[in-house]
Amino acid sequence: MSGARAARLMAFATRYRAALSGGVLLLVTALALFAVHSLLAEVRLDHVRAALSALGWGQVAAALLFTAGSYLALTCYDVLALRVIARTVPYRVAALASFTSYTLSHNLGLSLLTGGSARYRIYTAAGLSGGDVARVIANATLTFWSGIAALSGIGLLLWPVPLHLAGVEIGAGVQRAIGVVLLGAIVALVAFAGRRRSVGVFGWRVALPTRRQAVAMILVSACDVGLASAALFVLVPGLAWGGFPAFFVGYALAIVIAAISHAPGGIGVFEAVILLALPQVDRSGLAAALLAYRACYYLLPLVVAAVMMAWREGRRFHAPLDRLATDVAVAGRSVMHTVAPAFIATLVFTGGVMLLVSGALPALPGRLRDLAQVVPLPFVEASHIAASLVGTLLLFLAPGLYRRLDGAFIATRALLAAGVVFSLAKGIDYEEAGVLLALLGVLQWSRGAFYRRTAFTGDLLSPGWLAATGSAILLALWIGLFAFKHVEYRSALWWDFAWRGDASRFLRASLAVSVLAVAMMLRRLLLAPAPPPAAVALTGAALHAALATTDHSDAMLALTGDKRFLVAETGDAFLAYQVQGRTWIAMGDPVGPRAAWPDLMWRLRGLADAAQGRLLFYQIGPEALPVAIDLGFAIVKYGEEARVPLAGFTLAGPAGKPLRHAERRAEKAGAVFEIVPAAAVPALLPALEAVSDEWLAAKGRSEKAFSLGRFDSDYLSRFDCAVVREGERITAFANLWATPNRTELSVDLMRHRDALSYSAMDLLFARLMVWGRDQGYARFSLGLAPLSGLDARRLAPLWAQAANLVYRRGEGLYGFEGLRFYKQKFQPEWTPRYIAANGDLALARGLFDLNRLISGGRGSSAWMADRCDPLPGFPGAAIAT
Repeated sequence: MSGARAARLMAFATRYRAALSGGVLLLVTALALFAVHSLLAEVRLDHVRAALSALGWGQVAAALLFTAGSYLALTCYDVLALRVIARTVPYRVAALASFTSYTLSHNLGLSLLTGGSARYRIYTAAGLSGGDVARVIANATLTFWSGIAALSGIGLLLWPVPLHLAGVEIGAGVQRAIGVVLLGAIVALVAFAGRRRSVGVFGWRVALPTRRQAVAMILVSACDVGLASAALFVLVPGLAWGGFPAFFVGYALAIVIAAISHAPGGIGVFEAVILLALPQVDRSGLAAALLAYRACYYLLPLVVAAVMMAWREGRRFHAPLDRLATDVAVAGRSVMHTVAPAFIATLVFTGGVMLLVSGALPALPGRLRDLAQVVPLPFVEASHIAASLVGTLLLFLAPGLYRRLDGAFIATRALLAAGVVFSLAKGIDYEEAGVLLALLGVLQWSRGAFYRRTAFTGDLLSPGWLAATGSAILLALWIGLFAFKHVEYRSALWWDFAWRGDASRFLRASLAVSVLAVAMMLRRLLLAPAPPPAAVALTGAALHAALATTDHSDAMLALTGDKRFLVAETGDAFLAYQVQGRTWIAMGDPVGPRAAWPDLMWRLRGLADAAQGRLLFYQIGPEALPVAIDLGFAIVKYGEEARVPLAGFTLAGPAGKPLRHAERRAEKAGAVFEIVPAAAVPALLPALEAVSDEWLAAKGRSEKAFSLGRFDSDYLSRFDCAVVREGERITAFANLWATPNRTELSVDLMRHRDALSYSAMDLLFARLMVWGRDQGYARFSLGLAPLSGLDARRLAPLWAQAANLVYRRGEGLYGFEGLRFYKQKFQPEWTPRYIAANGDLALARGLFDLNRLISGGRGSSAWMADRCDPLPGFPGAAIAT
């Protein structure tokens, strides 16, 4: 394969990695279900039902007891991992993290995404860093695999049994050899433990356990896996405890293959391996045992965890006295607030699977006879299809609940209520209706957790959820095919409406589910992103009050007409921002008294979160940096602002020699400097527009937006304007930004004719600074030098190194280094400016959206023209409403 072709394939795989992963998961699930179908070819559904009925309460009680012991041992995984990384966390927090993590990953698979996210939320709320959470996950994973290896090695070495997998016999000798290898690896692990405290992996330090901790990890994992396997063993008919070692080997192989496959919950994969590993067990009884095991070890803990989370979440919104709780309790409620939606989403997804499976199974004849006395047949048929449709919709709404969307909550609540009715109307499935009713109660109790406005449709179908949903539909279709495999297919089955026409109902329900699933996927492709929420108008009084106290001249960007505003409750401060796609971009520091800044920044954070947006603060200064850190934002240095102190500014002396020289050259060329008051600017607008048009044409640029002004008659008429004339013709101009408290003077638009004489811009700046000093201004801002001041040492972040390279070598793109050199001649003080966003990924995406916004996209004045009203007190000012 050529290098170019390999590169194209690599690029394709990277671009569509998520979609490819979802496709692989679906393929694995389909193959596993096909294998299970083949292995159960001779088994009928009524045989499985009979085997389920034959399970004794003693067997179920023993399975539940072993399940409880296994999950108790699982909590020790995190306890040991925290000791390895030398972090102290209360046991209740570690137990909560472990229990929530494993109940999610056991049922959904993809443990790093499901269980890992639960751990991250709980542990970061308890004070651990993201790196600490990753180390906990790594050590917990090591614990699990070490126990599996130890018990499997012992079982293969001491109790080898005939093992047939996919027609291949694995003899006793091979099994013993594998057992020796596994035990050798465990001995090596224990021997190596304690020699080093950590190892480096791709530049990241991973803590290693001591020898004592390594032994404890193996023992804890062995207890967990042994108890989990015992929970299935007691449910399998015809097995004596003497055969447990051989059974465990098959069980261990099943969970290893299921874990490697990443199939959602190991559905199909785990069952197929168990069926292959236990050929001597009655197939009907083994299928019933596997179903019961799924209920005991997977679904029941999930329900317990979800009810617990919903109860705690409900208390957060229903108990005002909780405000008097301790800080620990407050942190705990915050954890529940973030974790509960994940469990409720999983429960709703499980409820959807239940409805699909129920629609694929025949109704109980006795109940149908009773139903026939009171409900007409067409209504039963419609209810059967409707119940399956409700189940499918619940699968697609589950991700919306996970993201805490109020629209998903409202729709799910309605669907669960409808599902209760349809379950009773299609076959008096009161057990199914009871489960849905309980789900409805749990959802309603925790309604306060779903506070985000419904912008979820644009991102409804992620590849992971598509894979999980497809797996659920495949499972339901396979169950139906298995249940009705004895019915010979006929075209008339589609139209066969009869009380015992279960196969016909299955075909019609399957068609409806498939059509609805395809429709939802097409809708995902056709939907545009939801529009941003309506902007709040900024009154003239609030603008006057905020500008009266600001120390930053760039607060005048509030007058450009292309921003939204968040106003402080006191009415004397505001934050200017705009929404681009899903990114909320705040321009600079808040404007107004410093005491109002934290509340404004936190409120904007809450609004963006409620609207499913990512938030980015652009060009904030050191004063706002502590609040951005409190927000937990990722922060990068963007550049440095040049501020010239005016109190001692002079053109005399050695430092002013270059400026005096430039001034003399400009005056020789006939350049004259002048300050035009705002009242006289309208008369100059035609001349200024000609200069602006010539400048834009010469630079090959269009008007920008958001982070600077644009040539607009109403905007420019509001400010004094500095102009340079050569003769009677205006050759350069700049509108002035001046803070009312005379702290800072600056310029916004700086435009000149292409034939401007050398040093004329130096003349403009020098005279402006002298004028500003005489008017009593404290400093003059020369604006930002992007990417300057970034240190590119060997251990600096990749962002800083790349930015420094662009700064030094990117003169062909933009005069980064030349711009700083030019401003340096005025002897300024350099103040850093930063970009902050809620996460590294949000930062990268936000910068992309920011570029579109600044380039005159949605946020431009032209786009806002028909959405603006005049600002009271500022003639011609446009504020978004």
